[in-house]
Amino acid sequence: MAAPAPLRPVLGFAPELLLRAQGLRAAIFDVDGVLTDGRIYIGEHGETVKAFSTLDGHGLKLLARGGIVPIVVTGRDSPAVRRRVADLGIAHAVYGAADKLAVTQPLLDALGIGWHEVAAMGDDWPDLPLLLRAAFACAPANAHPEVRAVAAHVTAARGGHGAARECCDLLLVAAGRYADLLAGHLTTLDGGH
Repeated sequence: MAAPAPLRPVLGFAPELLLRAQGLRAAIFDVDGVLTDGRIYIGEHGETVKAFSTLDGHGLKLLARGGIVPIVVTGRDSPAVRRRVADLGIAHAVYGAADKLAVTQPLLDALGIGWHEVAAMGDDWPDLPLLLRAAFACAPANAHPEVRAVAAHVTAARGGHGAARECCDLLLVAAGRYADLLAGHLTTLDGGH
């Protein structure tokens, strides 16, 4: 069986946007409104149910493979969020953060990463302190207007519907890792046969 023809990436971003997103070592993501659509379902017994996009999840995994550390900083805490973060293998996460900046700074310090090496994606006012300090700020299409106004990139996708993946893809293209990661998906575990 012949090897598949190499894929040429079809995804593209404006050159000036890619220049702004170069040199980043970490990316911080909010959960509600970014990794989910922002709606919170509460069952009759008080359990929280959230829907996550598999596109976003794969994007976060690719980000880590591409050498950019994915970080989750969320204002809420729930078993559903903890399960999703664990399933994705994200090692750095803060849950129930009332002050996102206060919990993020020590995390970045421990990783040896400065704000000039960070991308951040959020959708509402509690995310603004991170977005304003990050070297590259991203917001989903349905983010609050004040958040969209400070973002270097507003995704075409809505939160919970591929917005985080779009951000991940942009960061990977800017880092020069996207094409290699795409090519790596064309082989199977048995050596490409």
